[in-house]
Amino acid sequence: MPEITQIIQSPWVHRAVFVVGGFVLGYLVERVVVSRLHRVALETRFTWDDLLVSAIRWLPTVWLSAAGIYFASTLGDEPEWVIPIVSHALTITLIGSVAIGGMRLVKGAVESISAETKGSVGSPSLVVNLAQGAVAVLGLFIILQNLGIDITPLITALGIGGLAVALALQDTLGNLFAGVQIILSRQVRPRDYVQLSSGEEGWVTDVRARNTTIQTFPDGNLVSVPNSSLASASVKNYNLPRPTLWVTVAVGVSYESDLEHVEQVALDVARSVLRDLEGGVPGEDPVLLFNAFADSSINFEVRMMVREFRSQGPIRHEFIKRLHRQFGKEGIEIPFPIRTVVIRGGESAAPANAAR
Repeated sequence: MPEITQIIQSPWVHRAVFVVGGFVLGYLVERVVVSRLHRVALETRFTWDDLLVSAIRWLPTVWLSAAGIYFASTLGDEPEWVIPIVSHALTITLIGSVAIGGMRLVKGAVESISAETKGSVGSPSLVVNLAQGAVAVLGLFIILQNLGIDITPLITALGIGGLAVALALQDTLGNLFAGVQIILSRQVRPRDYVQLSSGEEGWVTDVRARNTTIQTFPDGNLVSVPNSSLASASVKNYNLPRPTLWVTVAVGVSYESDLEHVEQVALDVARSVLRDLEGGVPGEDPVLLFNAFADSSINFEVRMMVREFRSQGPIRHEFIKRLHRQFGKEGIEIPFPIRTVVIRGGESAAPANAAR
């Protein structure tokens, strides 16, 4: 019994109790309080409470464990240099954990605001990384100040060193600022279907610090375009000013056809396609325009409004099938390319050739 009492009264046992107790208490707070807050936040229609609860995940465990370590360090006859070291380590841990929570909150806030303004589209990685980097640098400066380190010489050194880095990394910084320009201009956004003057086309998946990634259509490969090249290129954005676009199908009928009847049949087929297929816009009437007297046919174009770029393939495919079938039922001929050559004055041509 005296040995057990001596062990219980040992400072090391007390230290272990404080450390383990702080960790267990923090874990219980996380599992009971924070988890319940998270469930309550999910049931509300607001998003900011979800962001706040998500930002503090596992932070109570860190904070209460740090408190247990601090109280454990104050027990017994430790050397004088132990408490300052532990205090500095805990300061770094606490401020660092707050900075991590701030980085989580900033990331969620940027993505939430981006989704609200762009319609459930994630924010570009460049914006998220810059926001998180700013919070991390701020947290680093606060840690240095609390450790008694003067940050003025550091800022001066960073300014001088930043000039040297800027000269050495001109291309990288050029792409970085070009990416910021792309995001701020809002002319190219994630999920937009774009076509570059160099020939690449597809959906923009992300704008990063160095390049913009584009998923090509229809093979689905990823193409990385340097931000500086994208900022200076001619870009056709199929989602601006609106995602809907006209699909044009060229058709030709024989000269013997009743053009009024042809127009009525083609427009009826186009309306049925826009009504039946998911990618069509039934509220927009199709347009038919005769445009040429060709060698073997009278040509016209049918224009149909579709929801987005990827919808034009199925709409065009189904329209051609239905129009061909309906023209066959109506007796409307789609002629083969035929050219009739009429030679006038054939008898007088022979002597001319003979004279040569």
